[in-house]
Amino acid sequence: MDLTEPVVRTASGLVRGVRAAGQPGISVFRGIPFARPPVGDLRFAAPRPATPWDGTREAAVFGPAPPQSAYSLTPAPAPAPGTDPDDWLTVNVFSPDPGAAGLPVMVWIYGGAYRAGASSLPGYDGTPLARHGVVLVTFNHRVGVEGYAYLPGVPANRALLDQVAALRWVRENIAAFGGDPARVTVFGESAGAGAIAALLVMPDAAGLFRRAIAQSVPGTFFSPALAADVTAAIAAQAGLPATAEAFATAEPARLTAAADAVRPGDHLGRWGPVALTPTPFSPVVDGEVLPAAPWRAVAEGAARTVDLIAGHTRDEYRLFTEVYGIRGRVTAEQASQALQVLAPGDRGEAAYRAAYPDADPEMLFELVHSDWLFRMPSLHLAQAHAAAGGRTFLYEVRYPASVKREGEVGGGLGACHAIDVPLVFGVYQAAGLMLFGPEPPASAIAVGDQMREQWTAFAAGGDPGWPLYAPGRRATRIYDDPADVTSYPEEASLHIWDQHRFGALDLAAEATR
Repeated sequence: MDLTEPVVRTASGLVRGVRAAGQPGISVFRGIPFARPPVGDLRFAAPRPATPWDGTREAAVFGPAPPQSAYSLTPAPAPAPGTDPDDWLTVNVFSPDPGAAGLPVMVWIYGGAYRAGASSLPGYDGTPLARHGVVLVTFNHRVGVEGYAYLPGVPANRALLDQVAALRWVRENIAAFGGDPARVTVFGESAGAGAIAALLVMPDAAGLFRRAIAQSVPGTFFSPALAADVTAAIAAQAGLPATAEAFATAEPARLTAAADAVRPGDHLGRWGPVALTPTPFSPVVDGEVLPAAPWRAVAEGAARTVDLIAGHTRDEYRLFTEVYGIRGRVTAEQASQALQVLAPGDRGEAAYRAAYPDADPEMLFELVHSDWLFRMPSLHLAQAHAAAGGRTFLYEVRYPASVKREGEVGGGLGACHAIDVPLVFGVYQAAGLMLFGPEPPASAIAVGDQMREQWTAFAAGGDPGWPLYAPGRRATRIYDDPADVTSYPEEASLHIWDQHRFGALDLAAEATR
């Protein structure tokens, strides 16, 4: 057996990876630049190709995380000693055989409320997926102010442009790692799924991937007016004009702290439903980088040739009620406000109360947040894609978290937001959200094994192993113990939201008068 460290030639130069510990045959390459550091004259600019290097670059450690919020649920690891602290835009490759040819490729786009995230998080270890015969790629992209602040004179959605640059790097280089550039599947969760929804309709991303898996798509996309108002609020906190020139002179940590100090809830009269979310960032429908909100463009056929899996968890918002310290404490007034602001149409609150007559205030609060923020945007993306003639698959995760509060009886966190990430990656005990406790149940491992098998089968050939979604049947894979395929199970919410059309969120009407 050849135990030498693997060396691969990329378009920028040679890189030396490492053999994955305890994973025979899998080679890992970390921290490879796919673009130049976005600092100095390149601050708030579109990404530029990486500078070539001479000799062999060591690719043993992850690149540093981009500047990000202190409020992340899973804080990014500290940069490895010796790494360039500005080298935010790097890619990592987990290959079952760099000497192979034509292996399917999966590219992970992390979540983090558009304000945090890093490919170096232990929960994104790509070796369990690579064991299924795919080349697994993860990468860093700008988030928060660096990636999404809407500033005059510079490109909008720099985070999305970073993702396009990473996908171009994959197209140009992945064959050297054993992958097939014509069989690329992007997959991501939460903000990563929202980014994928955007990539589906972005002209710059056309042709860079064949398939997509969108796990819990957020429904928040901003109009330029709303995005500019958010940026003005951040600028006020930082004591700066809301200009690219002023922001470029400020340390990233200063801008991140200013963004963290902005509380969306203080802007209910201007930002509308966004004021009830945990983040002031989302992709901006600017008409250039992102020409339209994903649902409309997908319905018009923008992504018809891309195979799509879309889905969500059953109890999406319960994680946030726990994190915000309100689980078990939601009042009738809080529930009523959420229903009035988030539920669709003039009779949205009444529709929820009629559809869920036995729900207490906390359940109504959770349901309308889950539906508005993740469940219905994911469903509507699948519906739009299928209606346009695309090959579409729908799923729902119902398998519950194992962790509960001491003495708690009942469902605990349930099938909460982000529970699909450890299931898909097969990493159940990474730092941060340990939803399955120190010893995950055998049934959880079985559900995760099935998800990985079906995700990688989809990447390899476009068939995850359950029927296509169609309006008449609405076939939905249910990930639970046992697994099942049924008609879409959240029928009551489906009908409440049937006439709603997700699009770009704008400033509230009273703010524009």
